[in-house]
Amino acid sequence: MSLMVSISGIRGIFGPDLNPQNLTLYASAFGTWLKGGTVVIGRDSRITGELCERIVTAALQATGCNVIQLGIVPTPTVAMGVLQHRASGGIVISASHNPAEWNALKLLNEKSEFLDQKQGDQVIRIARNHRVIFKGYRDIGQTWCNETVLESHIDAILDLPYIDANIIKDAGFKVAVDAVNGAGSHALPRLLDRLGVHSVTKIHCTPDGIFPHNPEPLPEHLSEICDLVSESGSDIGFVTDPDADRLSIVDERGQLMGEEYTQALAFDFVLKKRPGPVATNLSSSRVTDDIAKKYGQTCHRSAVGEINVVKEMQRVGAVIGGEGNGGVINPDLHFGRDALVGVAMVLQHMAEEQKSASQLRGELPDYVITKSKVKLEDLDADAVLKSVAGNYAGEQIDTTDGVKIDFDEGWVHLRKSNTEPIIRIYSEAQTLEKAEALAGEMKKQIE
Repeated sequence: MSLMVSISGIRGIFGPDLNPQNLTLYASAFGTWLKGGTVVIGRDSRITGELCERIVTAALQATGCNVIQLGIVPTPTVAMGVLQHRASGGIVISASHNPAEWNALKLLNEKSEFLDQKQGDQVIRIARNHRVIFKGYRDIGQTWCNETVLESHIDAILDLPYIDANIIKDAGFKVAVDAVNGAGSHALPRLLDRLGVHSVTKIHCTPDGIFPHNPEPLPEHLSEICDLVSESGSDIGFVTDPDADRLSIVDERGQLMGEEYTQALAFDFVLKKRPGPVATNLSSSRVTDDIAKKYGQTCHRSAVGEINVVKEMQRVGAVIGGEGNGGVINPDLHFGRDALVGVAMVLQHMAEEQKSASQLRGELPDYVITKSKVKLEDLDADAVLKSVAGNYAGEQIDTTDGVKIDFDEGWVHLRKSNTEPIIRIYSEAQTLEKAEALAGEMKKQIE
């Protein structure tokens, strides 16, 4: 494994890949690109987080940037901090759902959005060409801490016109939480308390960076929270990833909904209140199209990647957006995935409809997504994708990001990997058998 550098961040295993040298290089390149100003820094709970924070802070100060340290907070709280302080940018020190030995720098601009392709390329170019500009001793930046931004983030959620803590409180919900000992460990229980939820059963809410299970919130990793919901008699369970921007939901029966249905519930809740277009990425479930259609609206699709969804939301004026990995993007708050606002919207939805989590899920269409990959050996990925698209010229095809083919019975999305010689295949249908059959058909053609 080697250091992974892209607009998605500077990511690697701490020590062999991500080390003090390249942390300094890319942090100072970012500070040079900003040309000073204030940078807000937050981190998840990883053991290497505090060390990385000290290195990054010093590098930014050396380029003349002032630094506001938030400590261990969710990624969306960093975004809210950028807005609150009218900062020039932000850095999230988190490797998201990667295992504990990983860490990363994720860069935000002055709008609290992740850098787009052009901005990211500029920072990377400064680093690779060693065009970093360090200031003299009179012009180095200052640093201070702010431990109140999380509370301000929660205030902003409660101030949304469609969130009413009194209604949620009166519903008397029992909630179970698994924060995987990450940045949501304090944030999620605090939000629930502010929403009036006083019966909260917690597991793995010690932000020590020791992840008790694989931190990616996938079904095979979440049996413990499913059992807890059933055994505790909870009405719902919430699971966050280490930086608390992705949200998974467990219904009162202890059944995992699947991350695709996190954004589906959010879309359904918002569209009942605010008609308008919605947006998600090409690999997200067709259920979002069905929900939009129910309200006479259009679901717009973007290339995979949070910033791509954000750009599409801004282009069409979307009232809600997200990604099928449990990422809810509420533009009334900020343009970024936010598990906390997702929790508030789901509880408000349940309270207003006076329905259980399983009842709300049962009102939505059923879809199953499969994910697989094919090794290319000596084949050229672009040529393979072009060939597959040509074979289905009579179907609805989107080549915005790889090749997506829409059939009546489902869809298949093929994307080349940027880090290894494979093509990733995502397929969806109303049954697992049909989804696997669609993926199998693509594999045969590639092989």
